[in-house]
Amino acid sequence: MSQSSVFPTDVVELVESHIREVADFPAPGVLFRDITPLIADRESFGALIGMLAQHYRGKVDAVAGLESRGFILAAPLAVGLGVGMLTVRKAGRLPGPVVGVDYDLEYGSARMELQPFTVEDGMRVLVIDDVLATGGTAGAAVDLIRRAGGNPVGICVLLELSDLGGREYLGPDMPVDSVLSY
Repeated sequence: MSQSSVFPTDVVELVESHIREVADFPAPGVLFRDITPLIADRESFGALIGMLAQHYRGKVDAVAGLESRGFILAAPLAVGLGVGMLTVRKAGRLPGPVVGVDYDLEYGSARMELQPFTVEDGMRVLVIDDVLATGGTAGAAVDLIRRAGGNPVGICVLLELSDLGGREYLGPDMPVDSVLSY
């Protein structure tokens, strides 16, 4: 594990101490990092949200949570920042009108959607999710925000799986802040 240089070490260490590693889940050979103990602990979850709010205060007009665990982080962060929350969801889960984008997964493809009327022209939007792996989902969210007229200013994730190349996929022009990187 490596720690982000943009966030305070004491909070990052507190957060990491509440991430549970589960071997062979959801399949043999996979090491799953479970955030449930983190979000269940008032002190560590509050410290995480407080740290993120302090870092992004004044820099964004909205937070876009990615379905589904991104919602867990985005909602309290939006409240802490005093901004709105946008929901980027899997296809068919939002009433129209929606804008959608198809993107590739490791085995197949998927579609994400956003209600464009929730995005104001030029709105500075922070994309937030629990994990950055290959970058496909985050990249789709960035594309959706742009299509709706917004300005995606960065991506924040709790956990980055750096060996899967998500940061590289998103490119050097899209800032990515990860609290923890494995």
